[in-house]
Amino acid sequence: MKNIAELFGIKYPIIQGGMANVANHLLASAVSNAGGLGLIASGGDNAEIIREKIRLCKGLTDKPFGVNIMLMNPHVDAIAQMVIEEKVDVVTTGAGNPGKYMEAWKNAGIKVVPVVPSVALAQRMERAGADAVIAEGTESGGHIGELTTMALVPQVADHVSIPVIAAGGIADYRQVLAAFALGAKGVQVGTVLLATFECPIHQNYKDMVIKARDIDTIVTGRQTGAPVRVLKNPMAREYMALTKQNVSLEELEKLTLGSLRRAVFDGDIERGSFMAGQVSGMVHEMRSVKDVIESLFEPVADYKDQLKVL
Repeated sequence: MKNIAELFGIKYPIIQGGMANVANHLLASAVSNAGGLGLIASGGDNAEIIREKIRLCKGLTDKPFGVNIMLMNPHVDAIAQMVIEEKVDVVTTGAGNPGKYMEAWKNAGIKVVPVVPSVALAQRMERAGADAVIAEGTESGGHIGELTTMALVPQVADHVSIPVIAAGGIADYRQVLAAFALGAKGVQVGTVLLATFECPIHQNYKDMVIKARDIDTIVTGRQTGAPVRVLKNPMAREYMALTKQNVSLEELEKLTLGSLRRAVFDGDIERGSFMAGQVSGMVHEMRSVKDVIESLFEPVADYKDQLKVL
């Protein structure tokens, strides 16, 4: 079975997380130029906004890159067609089942890699024609499932014959090694890329990640069925306090409306939603994307005979 470096035609078996409002053409091209697979996130954008980012990315890199499609996006049908028109190399998907689009994407030569929180969905995606799956553990930042990476990855790897990409809780080479030991053929990272020079988020966001300790994330939204891991700040604490008062879902949604954009673009420390994973406590300084990716993989070469990862 190929690792994802071979599958995608890249140097290192690593992809960048499709972080909404964060993963634009600047970050995607930097990751691809550094030897990984960069991704442009669709988030809630329409097809033409994403098309422009794809074209800008093509001007910044001649390496493969992809688009992450959030299937709850109201413009998803148009986005699904647009990535075919733009001859995107790879599509990753989240927040749903991409089955209705798979045949068209595959016929267009696009490699399709859904994010999965369970063995059952991984198996369904394999049957639908997925080229690989991303098994994302609850350690991740942003929208999460319940299983940990340690528990999820080997179970998915045992039940599918396509490559499994481990995501959640990966910030240095030791976790990359662990992912391969669990049966993964590649890794996806997000949080560790937030504190990079190329990441297009407000400096306040980067500083919060750098200053975070091991216990500085919290999960909001469990009551609404949409759990999200964020860094602790006044808004997150207020949200958790309100849930204990049994306030309405509408009131909770009003509190969080626009909060990710306030974090990413305004750096609003008080009212922003700073999505980040549990490995934030391992991010201590600003670095380049190239330095981050090399630090994840260069030490791994010492173990290649044992794990056959490179």
